[in-house]
Amino acid sequence: ASISSRLAFRSARYCRLSVSVQPKLKLLVVTMATTTTKKMPPGCLLSFPDSAEQLTKLSEDLIAESTEFYNRYAGVSIQEAGVANFARPLAEFDARFALLQSGLDFVQHVFPDKAMRDASSEADKKISEHQVDIEMRKDLYDRFAAVQDKLRTGGDSASAELTRYIERCVTDGRRNGLGLDEATRDRVKAIKTEMSSISIEFNRNLSEDVSSLLMDRAELAGLPDDFLDSLEKDADSGKLRVTLKYPHYFPVMKLAEGPETRRRIELAFNTRCKEANLALLQRLLALRRERAKLLNYPTHADYALELRMAKNADTVAKFLSNLSEKLKPLQAKERARLLEVKRADCDRLGIPFDDVINPWDVRYFSNQVERLDYSVDHERLRQYFPIEKVTKGLLEIYQRILGLKFTQVTDCWVWNPDVTLYNVEDSATGEQIGYFYLDLYPRDGKYGHAACFGLQPSCLVDNGTNRTTSICAVVANFTKPTPEKPSLLTHDEVETFFHEFGHAMHNLCARTETYMFSGTSVERDFVEAPSQMLENWVWSKKSLALMSGHYSTGEPIPDDLLQSLVASRLANTAFFNQRQIVLSSFDQAIHTSPDPNLDICAEYARISNRILGIQPSEAPPSRPISAIWPAATMPSTTATCGRRSTLPICSAPASARTKC
Repeated sequence: ASISSRLAFRSARYCRLSVSVQPKLKLLVVTMATTTTKKMPPGCLLSFPDSAEQLTKLSEDLIAESTEFYNRYAGVSIQEAGVANFARPLAEFDARFALLQSGLDFVQHVFPDKAMRDASSEADKKISEHQVDIEMRKDLYDRFAAVQDKLRTGGDSASAELTRYIERCVTDGRRNGLGLDEATRDRVKAIKTEMSSISIEFNRNLSEDVSSLLMDRAELAGLPDDFLDSLEKDADSGKLRVTLKYPHYFPVMKLAEGPETRRRIELAFNTRCKEANLALLQRLLALRRERAKLLNYPTHADYALELRMAKNADTVAKFLSNLSEKLKPLQAKERARLLEVKRADCDRLGIPFDDVINPWDVRYFSNQVERLDYSVDHERLRQYFPIEKVTKGLLEIYQRILGLKFTQVTDCWVWNPDVTLYNVEDSATGEQIGYFYLDLYPRDGKYGHAACFGLQPSCLVDNGTNRTTSICAVVANFTKPTPEKPSLLTHDEVETFFHEFGHAMHNLCARTETYMFSGTSVERDFVEAPSQMLENWVWSKKSLALMSGHYSTGEPIPDDLLQSLVASRLANTAFFNQRQIVLSSFDQAIHTSPDPNLDICAEYARISNRILGIQPSEAPPSRPISAIWPAATMPSTTATCGRRSTLPICSAPASARTKC
């Protein structure tokens, strides 16, 4: 998932740029830089607060300074408003505001200190409310509209990108109801403010969740000893604690022989924060439905898709239906094979065969099909993907194909000892491109999926005279290595790593004039395309040789295992894509339904049964909801539906802050 900011009239999250010439904002930038003890690399203006109290104070100062800035430019008369004295300064202020906000907001996703995360989340709410205030200022909208009129009639001029920025600001103002009566504008503003709070609360609930289950070794039969030995042992019962974080959830769902074990984990995983977050989702849908009606859109889906390549809900519905129909013949064959393998496994274990594919069966029996039909032994394969070797190979591949040079920076502050920082240069010219952070291991309170956070894009500031340095962070939750045991990645995790790093390269290599279109701030139903293209390296024999080697001997992957892996690429592909269609169709259904009393759980179950032929363990599980959630709840972030998804989910394609 790529997480980047994309707003009109104000800046959003995860970006920070160079110091403004406006005196008070410059003073605030200097204040942030001088009140922290953290050393940042040259060209990096990220400056994270030292304490929760400092974070709160800086967020209050930022809101005050921003308000003063916009009040000043609202004083430019409509008749005199032009590109030079209004539009360009506001475009650059978007970036400058983000310079300050990024160091305040990113804290809640990655900092180990809970007090800091909580302060960041609260500051995020207040800043988001302020951003809604700015978005809803009719005085700014009227001046943007006046500048657009001048461009159309030849009364002023601007570059193509700045013209597009102005057009987008006018479009966003219209989509906020700024051309309507005051009562409607006030209600739209209230709706946007509440939706922003819902977004923050929903994601905080998931990030802070520490649910786990206690199981004995017999219940975890099928899992390798190194995994079992890594689990915390409960002091009272002596059982092993299985968390619902990715490094525990995925191995159990793929390898645990006991169906009851998989069912318990699947149910617990899919009902994390369910009571609280389901209520939030229901409220969100009501607000979106109301806003669409106020703004004269048929549905929220049509509202969301207006700015996407798909344009409207009918186009998406036809695409999903056509693709699903084309996949059905292959899906039927895959289903029959999964049931055949399940029957044999039930006979082996001496348990009844129910002739049903359950939600907790899919990953386990898909893994069995790959082993039986393609001779892919994923546990054996893991031995050749120690994370250090994968990381070294990944960096080497991206340096070669993009003409870049990566150098680790070891003398600068990072937010956790596990985090590494790299400088990026053009290998031919030596020109600095930017920096990226790698934060690859799980910890309590950390963002729980895999994503790339754009922190500082490359765009022009200071009246177009200076270009800022691009900075981003790849955040994941791979198993952490220890002195006794290396971190061995599955091939699927290697693919995820390449995918998210593809987003990082998109962020680093993109160069724009304005902040609004920087980095991965492209149409949301396109944003996954570059990273999907770049993840293909994990299926090439030549590139696999660079990123793999046995963790103890360094030997390359044997040819037979490598050939089996490549041959298995399309295994269960119909089931995978039909599941993506389920998520997309569910998103479409809940955002096109006029029914204020729609039973979300029943709707998800209906769609899953119709398309996949699978009855959810308890619907809607938190995973499908969170798969569409980030874009659904993030008014200011571009969220993507994640690795290998090519489907145009209406509210995303879906990161929540976010990865799905």
